[in-house]
Amino acid sequence: MRINTNVSSLNAQESTTATNNALSSSLEKLSSGLKINKAADDASGLAIADKLRTQVTSINQAVDNGNSAVSLLQIADKSMAEQSNILDTIKAKLIQANTDTTSTDGRDSIAKDIDKLLEQLDNISKSTNYNGTQLIGDTAGTGSSTTLTFQVGEDADTGGTITLGSITANTTGLSLTGLSGLGAGALTKTLAKSMQAKVDSAITSLNEFRADIGSTQNQVESAVTNLMTQSTNLSSAESVIRDVDYAKESANFNKQNIIAQAGSYAISQANTVQQNVLKLLQ
Repeated sequence: MRINTNVSSLNAQESTTATNNALSSSLEKLSSGLKINKAADDASGLAIADKLRTQVTSINQAVDNGNSAVSLLQIADKSMAEQSNILDTIKAKLIQANTDTTSTDGRDSIAKDIDKLLEQLDNISKSTNYNGTQLIGDTAGTGSSTTLTFQVGEDADTGGTITLGSITANTTGLSLTGLSGLGAGALTKTLAKSMQAKVDSAITSLNEFRADIGSTQNQVESAVTNLMTQSTNLSSAESVIRDVDYAKESANFNKQNIIAQAGSYAISQANTVQQNVLKLLQ
């Protein structure tokens, strides 16, 4: 028997150190809820999980973009709905002017009403904006809004954007300038009759603009729904890689804990065995 080097004790200590490391790792996982807390736990798993998390973050932002775009489109549509009501009223007043039961003075009053209605139509066009972005016309009331592009996808270069064309919902864009600023006696039966077709054309143009907004909104809402599904699935995939299975890790912790206690007992026994040498010296 040799006592200078207690090999049994050294082996027991080595095993106990490894067990304690495993026990510490298990405690870290249970306390954090993550089975990957550092690259050393699973280098490839960490890289995959981080990439999935970045993808989820990007998609969630795209969802927010889409919801904001829907709000913007709804503002534009509501404003144009009011403009449609104005055009309906103008059409009715032109019909009223195109009858012999209406006097010249009556037509002059109708012309003033129409002028005010067109002014309000332009005011709506100029004031309809979202966060400073003009939606259905420029601030001068004579030009178009800019083309709007919404990123509702992870990558703007691979189908992640939706575009809404420019809109000119004002007297200039709807070709109604001939009805503005009519002086006394300017609104005749003949003009009232001819301008009815102009108003009909303006209503058609306005409806086309609204249809474009509606189809864009449907497209955005569909993209948002798809993105939300992707986000859920990617989050689930990340969870499988990163999150700890508490049932499994609790069982592992209990196992390592028992082994650690057994290791401590083994070290004490290895040290006791060396004391048997004393019996040979008696």
